Amino acid sequence: MLRLVSLAPIAAVLLASPALAREERIDIAVPASRLDQAVRVLGRQSGASIGFRDRDVARLKVRAVRGRLTTGEALVLMLRQSGARARRVAADTFLIEIDPEARREAAPVPVALSVREEPRPLESPPPIEIVVTGTKREIPIGAYPGMVHIVEGDRVSVAAGKTGTDAIEATTASVISTHLGPGRNKLFIRGIADSSFVGPTQATVGQYWGNSRITYSAPDPSLKLYDVRRIEVLEGPQGTLYGAGSLGGIVRVVPREPQLDEVGGTIWSGIEGVEHGRPGIDGGAVINLPLVAGKLGLRAVGFGSVENGYIDDVGRGLKDINDVDSAGGRVSLRYEGEAGWTVDASVVGQRIDGKDSQYTERDLGGLKRSSAMAQPYRNDFLLADVVLRKTWDDIEFTSSFGFAYQKVFELFEGPALANPADAAQSPVDSAVTASYSQSNRIHMFTGEARLARSAPDGTGWLIAASLLRNEARVNRGMNVMTLRSPLTGVNNRVEEATVYGEATLAPAARLNLTVGGRLTYSRLSGDVEDALQPLSLVYKLDPGARASRSETRFLPSVALAYQSSDKATFFARYQEGFRPGGVAARREYVQRYQGDRVRSLEAGVRYRGDGLELETSTSWTDWRDIQADLIDGYGFPTTTNVGNGRVLSFGASGRWRPAPALELDAAVYLNRSKVTERKTILNTLQPSAGPASFTRLPNIADVTARVGFTWSAPLDAGHDLEVSGFGRYVGDSTLGIGPVLGQPQGDYVDTGLEATLHAGDVRYSLSLTNLLDAKGNRFALGSPFQVRDRNQITPLQPRSIRLGVQFDF
Repeated sequence: MLRLVSLAPIAAVLLASPALAREERIDIAVPASRLDQAVRVLGRQSGASIGFRDRDVARLKVRAVRGRLTTGEALVLMLRQSGARARRVAADTFLIEIDPEARREAAPVPVALSVREEPRPLESPPPIEIVVTGTKREIPIGAYPGMVHIVEGDRVSVAAGKTGTDAIEATTASVISTHLGPGRNKLFIRGIADSSFVGPTQATVGQYWGNSRITYSAPDPSLKLYDVRRIEVLEGPQGTLYGAGSLGGIVRVVPREPQLDEVGGTIWSGIEGVEHGRPGIDGGAVINLPLVAGKLGLRAVGFGSVENGYIDDVGRGLKDINDVDSAGGRVSLRYEGEAGWTVDASVVGQRIDGKDSQYTERDLGGLKRSSAMAQPYRNDFLLADVVLRKTWDDIEFTSSFGFAYQKVFELFEGPALANPADAAQSPVDSAVTASYSQSNRIHMFTGEARLARSAPDGTGWLIAASLLRNEARVNRGMNVMTLRSPLTGVNNRVEEATVYGEATLAPAARLNLTVGGRLTYSRLSGDVEDALQPLSLVYKLDPGARASRSETRFLPSVALAYQSSDKATFFARYQEGFRPGGVAARREYVQRYQGDRVRSLEAGVRYRGDGLELETSTSWTDWRDIQADLIDGYGFPTTTNVGNGRVLSFGASGRWRPAPALELDAAVYLNRSKVTERKTILNTLQPSAGPASFTRLPNIADVTARVGFTWSAPLDAGHDLEVSGFGRYVGDSTLGIGPVLGQPQGDYVDTGLEATLHAGDVRYSLSLTNLLDAKGNRFALGSPFQVRDRNQITPLQPRSIRLGVQFDF
């Protein structure tokens, strides 16, 4: 039964808090539910952005609201006696927070509220409080001088989270990945790509889980994106804040933290059918437990999936060989003490077990290949970290410590060497089939302390110091029948000590100037593993390859952001980035490779308002002493400096809400790369992979583009439906260097569609991927030992459908 409520007290609240007033009235129908579900429905109906920073308010029970209302009026009615309040922080943005003056009495049973009168609309203030946190201090997005892409966790469904980093690539046009298999890929951002192979060199993209770095010289672990709060992609370089390995930018995933006052959680499961293949299953659970009310809480996530294959091996007479099993989870603790201290501790673990490689051969047609053996792979990942925070008004101190471990095992098919110690012999001299194994173990310790001040207008400062130690040990071997012969591996160690800082000033109205710098001292050391005799002889003539050495780098940065209005920002910036060198082994040589460095100029504009968000920029990047992982005489990756180059990029992305229930998004990125000065590549590489063929950087498509939509509407008081979809085009690129490694790839369209029915605490979902059943070529590589003789491609997963159910409690 509806209760009629006078608007007099509501008008009084609005008069006292003009930040909630809004002129436009629309039909509102929000059922009684938890606050996080209610604001999602209200946001879709009104077109407003409604959020909360404190996850403790997410599960508060709120009233049902119906009537012709402004967003501010609906929020006042909805939050009555809930213990929370709402305030407007921008033209179409509201922040919900704990009301310090609210009574802590139990709220009455929510009842529906309808409205007959209309209170006087009031003017709202202009400040914007949507912030970028990947900058290590809170900066309003309107004042941020660069390209940033933020994906809120609520937009990452369970079906998308199951795909790991592929979900980030599908939603962010500037992010590109190789596709050798989950757990052994490389990420690139905005055209900064060194090679398609995962070797000893450091990645060009920094990956972070919360406050901790998770990769250095390791592949992307493709952590499942379950129960995440937000994903931020900052286009690079990001040398001042993140140092080595952020040439292209950074990807930061922020997990949800424990809530300290309420028990809650989620359970989900799904079954997926793949055309041309076998069905798969997935499932998981999240639970939140307050151990000491208001002070100590625990949050745990566990998941597993079985993705059955769709590729047939005609050589062995097997079908659907490329199964992938994944399992993992995380446990996090949060303690909130006196005087503003917060301690977060967490452990994250995941295993990806691929039963066979997922490439096919173009010459055989369809989803087929011919091989003599299985080529499995596995990625084991572990992260443990502790973060301490202390706040004093607008100043925050943060100290973090992390340990990351990753082990990647891969097995490849290839022709055998009659005598592995004979360095002059090429693998193709033998017709006997062999398996080549590579095991990469990475241990990384990180520690950082920083002090930062953040102001609402984007001004502030940051000073910090950090330490890092990374050790990457690569062991290799050749197996012929029951005999195993070790092949030359490498062990690289890097120790870094860094101090850095950044300050943003406002020399004029609406103009922010940011200057920063980073000073890094790196100590490098490396040696070979299981050196063959001919290599050892040369190795003795090159003792410098084994000796340690040090590098000192200073990276300056400067940026401008001019807010011409409350909606538009023009920005320009100059940034630098670097990677230290190391030691690489290739056939009879052990050789040092030098550190590389980039410097980049970028200019762009950002517009946010009137239901439209638009961001565009143009950048020029100069890259010196490019490190690249190439293929050595055995077929394994090896690192060298291949020359100097430049990259020109243009990117544009936007969102538009033409109606309260409909949101459209689109993005396009154009990249042009050129090697302007080549260095001699030793003749130990494949002769056909010479420098004369090196004209562009590998694996970066000239064009990537994306279009998408989200439509949502309430069906009745207890149900609402959301439908979203996307189409993504990846243009032409090449695998690597020369006529052999220069094989074409890309030029495909990927598509997806998902519908979710929300019925109180239950969600039913239907997900479709690759609607056109396109085969495409995501990656022109399967086994590097056969890339010369086999026309290998990695197709898209065929058209698939997933049915899922999710229970919140």
